Amino acid sequence: MSESQNSSRNELNFATKLLHFGSEIDRTTGASSVPIYQASTFHHEDIFNPPQHDYSRSGNPTRQALEDYIALLEGGDRGFAYSSGMAAISSTFMMFSSGDHIIVTEDVYGGTYRLLTSILSRLGIETTFVDMTDVDNVKAALKPNTKAVYMETPSNPTLKITDVAAVTSWAKEHDLITLLDNTFMTPLFQRPIEQGVDIVLHSATKFLGGHSDVLAGLAVARTAALGKELKQLQNGLGTVLGPQDSWLLIRGMKTLEARMNHSEISARKLANWLDERSDIVNVFYPGLANHPGRENHEKQSTGYGAVVSFDVGSGERAKQVLNSVRLPLVAVSLGAVESILSYPAMMSHAAMPPEVRAARGITDGLLRFSVGLEHIEDLIQDLDQALRG
Repeated sequence: MSESQNSSRNELNFATKLLHFGSEIDRTTGASSVPIYQASTFHHEDIFNPPQHDYSRSGNPTRQALEDYIALLEGGDRGFAYSSGMAAISSTFMMFSSGDHIIVTEDVYGGTYRLLTSILSRLGIETTFVDMTDVDNVKAALKPNTKAVYMETPSNPTLKITDVAAVTSWAKEHDLITLLDNTFMTPLFQRPIEQGVDIVLHSATKFLGGHSDVLAGLAVARTAALGKELKQLQNGLGTVLGPQDSWLLIRGMKTLEARMNHSEISARKLANWLDERSDIVNVFYPGLANHPGRENHEKQSTGYGAVVSFDVGSGERAKQVLNSVRLPLVAVSLGAVESILSYPAMMSHAAMPPEVRAARGITDGLLRFSVGLEHIEDLIQDLDQALRG
């Protein structure tokens, strides 16, 4: 795509970008869908003038269309597609070396916590977990060997809010790289690069894919220099997304705005309904008037998302609810057309020791509800009968 074409696409509204992203029409055949290049290698017509793609680990046209797509949506210089969200996160962390220190939000996704504490720690990469709802905690964690700050906002699963612009402004003063997991908000509701973030990460398995049928991860680099570094790591590690899954993800992303807007409206109704119940200990949702950090969230996001977490009071009651609901999937994951009810203590955050979970507010009674496209009254009635036992 030429620079002028890319510039004109950047000026389009988000809903239009989702459908007109540069590869929506195949230039060779006029097909209305990105071709699936199911090829591992590519012929060299002229050995002195190699083709753009030579081996699919290094680059595949279908994956390239997806990578350009997410870069456009996030407003970054370059995008990358990986075999899972954790592949995207772990590959990006390979930027750092033994002896480096990273400041990480304390209530981070359980898989990221496991990576940092049981794998990267063996490689000599040090992590300090802090409560990032207060930027002073981030500043206090700075060490001479600190290289980066890793954010998740809203966090998983308690939806804590980090003031992204405040963190990135401070990080730049200390030459630190900033990374942010944008899975919950997607570029529809939150574009961290506009807040100064250097690398944005996604578990694209979730809202971007949206149909519980693809496992994928994405990363977007703010600058060409960071993009070059991520490309070297992606190629060297081989953690790439295959062409079939790349195509599925492209198809899912086209309906992102329609899906997210519908689910967010329902999530707000669900959160308000739960907040009015006397038998619910806590409700976590940025759209609630009493949600801590709501002002900061509204400053950096244009929506509240489709994930509502709530504490039913005990692990016994949580398990009763999980075994009684009829409509949501009771499963790991989130962000699909169907609602998904998860139990962080035994699912997404099972890798955290119980005492660590408790310190982060991830209680045995906490449930995470990813609101799908069902009618909200049906979802509420179903959850009501489950809560009544």
